[in-house]
Amino acid sequence: MNHPNVDAAFAGTIPQLYERYLVPLIFEPYAADLALRVAHFQPSRVLEIAAGTGVVTRQLVKTLPSEVSIMATDLNQPMLDQAATVGISRPVEWQQADAMQLPFPDGAFDVVVCQFGVMFFPDKARAFSEARRVLRPGGRFLFNVWDRIDQNEFADIVTNSLKVLFPSDPPLFLARTPHGYHDPAVIEQDLAHGGFSGTPEVATLPARSRADSSRTPAVAYCQGTPLRSEIEARGASRLAEATDTATNAITSRFGSGPIDGKIQARIIAIER
Repeated sequence: MNHPNVDAAFAGTIPQLYERYLVPLIFEPYAADLALRVAHFQPSRVLEIAAGTGVVTRQLVKTLPSEVSIMATDLNQPMLDQAATVGISRPVEWQQADAMQLPFPDGAFDVVVCQFGVMFFPDKARAFSEARRVLRPGGRFLFNVWDRIDQNEFADIVTNSLKVLFPSDPPLFLARTPHGYHDPAVIEQDLAHGGFSGTPEVATLPARSRADSSRTPAVAYCQGTPLRSEIEARGASRLAEATDTATNAITSRFGSGPIDGKIQARIIAIER
């Protein structure tokens, strides 16, 4: 069952909490990796889709020469507003855009890059087709996705703790969406349906997720992602209880802090 409205709802205070907690917890190491991979292709025009609060955008600015143009887009204007609030060290074009229907001409970019966004696309083949359309021949599409939730310790513990709290109807957003699109065979098939004829390069990259306390990942996941909407749908007062439950579960496994857990992602690259 899909929950598109909940899964895509990065609204309210979620963008601020996402940037404060989730970005340093799980996104920064992969942003640096992705920016280096983009730089390898020496592009002059880069499009980022599903840019969120700009963690990859900031890495692209640090890693690419100043003359490279960077267009950063996201479906959710509040996320881009948060990115603009964080600020960036040189001009970047920010634009609200739907990955299903990109407002750019054919062949406009050398690289299209997307960090942990494709899992949210309701029609992945269509989004891949749009990425391919705006790439020049020989251009590259690079994106990453989270591996299975059992390879991502804090997300797994949070999800399992909420199964105990809500036994009849557990909120499964993390397993369903961020960690629900990791099979290379499925990804390759969707890329082919999007018009890519080559074989994608797939790398599996483990990293470490570090936090000062066990409460940080609990707040990050329960309050800084659309999991929050799922919890609140079970009762407006349940968010604090869910956050405490997740905190206690992480504490029982890792201690109260500082803590260090495994995260793992797949990085996919394919030529236009």
